[in-house]
Amino acid sequence: MTFEPEQLGQSSQELAAMLRDLRKRAGLSGVRLAARCNMSQSKVSRIENGKVRPSLVDVEQILRALDASSSIVAEVSALARMANTEWRNLRELRRKGLGTRQAELRSLEASSSHMRYFLLSMITGLLATPEYVRASLAHSPADTSKAVAGKLERQAILYDASKRFTFILTEQAIRWPVVSPFALAEQMDRLASLTYLPNVRIGVIPLGVHASRNPLNTFTIYDASLVTIETSAGSLVLRDSRDVQSYLDEFAIYEEVAVFDEEARGKLAEWSTACRS
Repeated sequence: MTFEPEQLGQSSQELAAMLRDLRKRAGLSGVRLAARCNMSQSKVSRIENGKVRPSLVDVEQILRALDASSSIVAEVSALARMANTEWRNLRELRRKGLGTRQAELRSLEASSSHMRYFLLSMITGLLATPEYVRASLAHSPADTSKAVAGKLERQAILYDASKRFTFILTEQAIRWPVVSPFALAEQMDRLASLTYLPNVRIGVIPLGVHASRNPLNTFTIYDASLVTIETSAGSLVLRDSRDVQSYLDEFAIYEEVAVFDEEARGKLAEWSTACRS
């Protein structure tokens, strides 16, 4: 199955209709299918009505229970993969307004308990100073005032003790000259101060540290349910549990080689001093 990136995430209703049709053709009631899949009947009903997005594992269980042919399995599995993957084109995000994107992120943060951020090349808005936030959006042709305000307002969630945050930053992300050297030193000081928050862990990976994986992108993991991957053209959203787990595993590798607490603050102080000099 071939498709355009914009089709990702738009096949949920088609998948629901196909699964419902396959069950009916197999002569099974929703109750009988649920029993075969070890699912609740209500979950099967919500999947078939498009109210719940099934994972690839859910779809595989249903297809096995229906004794679907190999060609049907391939077709439905490809559709399920598309339904669990979404592409956010940067041009489309700008058309809707960058402030809308901040509202979406605020909603994700509000519904998550533990958020993990791997920052490869820049500092994320939650950790950024106002000057850094403005400079990071300076290249945008759109009006960024609402986006800047939204990024700064979202920082309040760092002080919500019911939330947990783990940030892993490469030295490159911290030292990349998004702002002037003095402003960058202030940004580093802010990172150091945030390491004292009890629900926030900030890890630093200095240059020269060896990890068993080579990072390719910045990504964020929300609990164990969703991953967003940032690219220069937009962002990819993955919802399938196996995709999410692969990023949790990758994040654990970087977490293992990062330095935290006093060691991280020492590195930040060293780089901050270098900026000021």
